[in-house]
Amino acid sequence: MTEIVGLFRYPLKSARGESVQAVRVEENGLSGDRVWACLDPDDGTVASLKHPGRWGALLRVEVATVGGEVVLRVDGEPAVAGSAKADALLSSLVGRPVRLSRTGRPGARLHRRVPDEAGLIPDWMRHAAPGDDLVTTLDGPAFGGRFFDAAPVHLVSTGRLAALARQLGRDSVPVSRFRPNLVIDAADDPAPGTMLRVGDAVLAVTVPTPRCVVPGLGEGQVDRPLLKTLAAHRQEIRGLGRAACFGSYAHVLGGGELRVGQAVQVA
Repeated sequence: MTEIVGLFRYPLKSARGESVQAVRVEENGLSGDRVWACLDPDDGTVASLKHPGRWGALLRVEVATVGGEVVLRVDGEPAVAGSAKADALLSSLVGRPVRLSRTGRPGARLHRRVPDEAGLIPDWMRHAAPGDDLVTTLDGPAFGGRFFDAAPVHLVSTGRLAALARQLGRDSVPVSRFRPNLVIDAADDPAPGTMLRVGDAVLAVTVPTPRCVVPGLGEGQVDRPLLKTLAAHRQEIRGLGRAACFGSYAHVLGGGELRVGQAVQVA
């Protein structure tokens, strides 16, 4: 039986995720997901791990939702998102002034570093060279002002994770490297056009998830063998071309409560 085995949200974009046992999902994503982001006041861009040189330190920030407030821990020091203290701690962490915002507007932009691994450069960025610094738009704010990259729900399967670990000759690959909302116990990631019914919630799988440098980030050095292996996972995305993909993006057709252990009906 296909079921949910992991649920995650990321209240502060590009910070660590928050594991939950149950959460409501609506058209604009999981409750509390990507509701805050760091903005660079110099150019108004949104902080994103897609440019590790600028924003990689955000992976050290722990996040928890407590009584409706998002509480950050920056190197162990707590602060409530939206406070002057939180802005000061995050500015010190990343080495540049930032301010937290919970208003994502259509047309929002972010800096991204083109991967050194050529296979990770998608066809729609074919004119970019490895190591280039690009500024691209963020599609997610169209979904209720959230700071998603492209879609309100991202999911991966246990089967795909296990296959990747075998390719790498490892016992496992941390799911946190892919920053999904849902982990489902299935042999493979659901294909575009697949409908997933979870209780009252209905998710429509739209496209495979293009990968960038983010899965290679973590504690210590960049995981280059992982990025090299992902670079071989190239798939066609209709209307855009080929890209290294892992996981699936989905839109929400019907809201409802999601729980770990809940059955997923696939059609």
